[in-house]
Amino acid sequence: MTGQLLFALEVGGAADVATLTRDVAAAEAAGFVLVTIADSPLPPDGGPPRIEAGVRAAYLSRRTSRIGLAPTLHATVTEPFHLATQLASLDHASLGRAAWVVGDEHSADAYATVGEPVLTGDDLRRELEDVIDVARRLWDSWESDAVIRDVATGRFLDADRVHHVNFTGARFSVVGPLITPRPPQGQVVVIGADTLGVTSRLDVALVGLDDVAVRAEKARAEGAPLVFADVPEPDPGLLDELAGVVDGVRLHTTDVSGLIGSVRPRPTTGATLRERLGMRQEN
Repeated sequence: MTGQLLFALEVGGAADVATLTRDVAAAEAAGFVLVTIADSPLPPDGGPPRIEAGVRAAYLSRRTSRIGLAPTLHATVTEPFHLATQLASLDHASLGRAAWVVGDEHSADAYATVGEPVLTGDDLRRELEDVIDVARRLWDSWESDAVIRDVATGRFLDADRVHHVNFTGARFSVVGPLITPRPPQGQVVVIGADTLGVTSRLDVALVGLDDVAVRAEKARAEGAPLVFADVPEPDPGLLDELAGVVDGVRLHTTDVSGLIGSVRPRPTTGATLRERLGMRQEN
C-alpha cells in the first residue's frame, strides 16, 4: 500500500491492558505516527466502567518511545483546567508525544454524570471552542524557560515567566496558570472531527469518507494544518485513492496484526509528535 500517507490507529476497543500494549507496540514498530484511544463518560454497553483513555495513554507513555498517544477526552463533561493539566502531564510522561482527540459526548446521560444541563447546537460548539482555547492558553502559561532550578538562590522557577490566563468563557472561567510546567511540545496536538464546528482550532481534522476531497479542502481552508480520513476496515485500493487527497488516515480494525502487516506508512522522523507530523514546534 501507499507510503505517501501518515497512519494512525484507533485502539479504543482493546479488551485488556495486555492487548492494548501489544497492539500499540506493533503499530509503533510498523511506523504508525500515532494511536487514538476512544472513550466515553458512560459504561460500555451497560457494563462496568473501563479505565479512562487518559489513564490508558499515561500507562502507554512509559511502554513506548516514538508513537504519538491521543486519548479522547470529552470537553463537554471534563473540567477544562483538569483536562489541560492531564494532557500536559501526558506530554511530559511521553517526552513530547501527547495529543488530544476532542470528544463532544453530549447526551443527557453523559451530562448527568457531572450534573450539568445538556448543550446542543451553537451552545455546544461554543463550549468546545472555549475548552480548546483555554487549554491552549494554559499550555502557554509557563514560558519554556520558567523552570530555572537555581540552587544558589533556592529558586525552582522564575515567577515572572509563569502567567495567569484569566479566561472567561460562556459557562466557566479559569484564572490559571497551569500547575505543570510547559509541555515539551509547547502545544499538545489537538485532533477533532470536522463536524464539530471548531476546525480552525484543530491541528489535525478528521474527515469521513463521504465527499472526502471536498471535506479535506474545506478543513484546510478553515485552518487545519493536517487532514486525516477516518477509514473503517481499509483496503489497498482505497488507501491509494486517498494519497494526495488527505495527509493521513486513521484506521479502525478488529484485526490489528493483519492490518499492520499490510500497510506501509510514510516514514517520519523527530523527537516529538509535532515534529513527526511535520508541524512547527511550539516553543
